[in-house]
Amino acid sequence: MYNKVFLTGCDEKTEWMLPWFVKHYMKHNNTPLLFADFGVSSEMRTWVKISGISEVVEVNKQNANGWFLKPESMINSPSKYTCWIDTDIHVLGDMSGVFDSVVSEKLSMVEDKPWSKRRKQTWHNSGVVAFKNKPKILIEWEKQCRTNAKVGDQEVLHDMVGQGINRLRLIENLDNKYNWLRLQVLDGQDSPYKVAMHWTGYKGKLEIQKLMYNEN
Repeated sequence: MYNKVFLTGCDEKTEWMLPWFVKHYMKHNNTPLLFADFGVSSEMRTWVKISGISEVVEVNKQNANGWFLKPESMINSPSKYTCWIDTDIHVLGDMSGVFDSVVSEKLSMVEDKPWSKRRKQTWHNSGVVAFKNKPKILIEWEKQCRTNAKVGDQEVLHDMVGQGINRLRLIENLDNKYNWLRLQVLDGQDSPYKVAMHWTGYKGKLEIQKLMYNEN
């Protein structure tokens, strides 16, 4: 049993980002990193064993596909405090400050300002999600992803928590620096203090490929 961990995960389609993600995470962080296997190749599973990742978190791959396994892996985390982090995030600094914002029975997340602006209602981004133990909202999120998933895990959670007081009751705002979004940069918003750059979407993956190429 751990006290604090970061947790990431992927399947075979997106495993190409994992070594890049792990390299940058470990460059700036010493909090244990766990990995959820959503269906990676045998070669990647072997790599994980020698990567410095502390532990593999198992999930029932028959329950759902791809990112809908994320909430299940979060429930299975063997730690008092856990922070999920997507593999398409470029870790630029120490992420451990996220745990300072964790509140019991809530999910700590960064507001998705580009989506809030475009959709004219408050959204939160599920690329970074911190929590203590197993909040009820996390249990329900996993259930909904398993039985009623339509678009993506972020959309499922958004529909669950709604707006106003209920969102405030279930979601704790994280500092934007822990999940700076690609669309924010596109909108002319950037910060020298960000510690995690989230390269969302297809265009974001192209940027990651460029970063990986330039690092070699």
